[in-house]
Amino acid sequence: MKKVFALVDCNIFNASCERLFRPELNGKPVVVLSNNDGCIVGRSNEAKALGIPMGAPLFKVNDLIARHNVHVFSSNYVVQGKRIQT
Repeated sequence: MKKVFALVDCNIFNASCERLFRPELNGKPVVVLSNNDGCIVGRSNEAKALGIPMGAPLFKVNDLIARHNVHVFSSNYVVQGKRIQT
């Protein structure tokens, strides 16, 4: 049998994984940080609307995050991997 591989780009995937276990975050700005918590690697639509850029170093957007009560999470590859497999 021939193997088939696909690459899927999911919109706001990282933030959606966090919201899966925290539904109270629906409609609120959420960002997810890189491995070392240095950069923004995932944003909800609400965080995007605030002007938080993808890849921004956390220290450069800390004021914006605090001012708008943005919820910040470390990357959780176990949870994200399980969501991909289901």
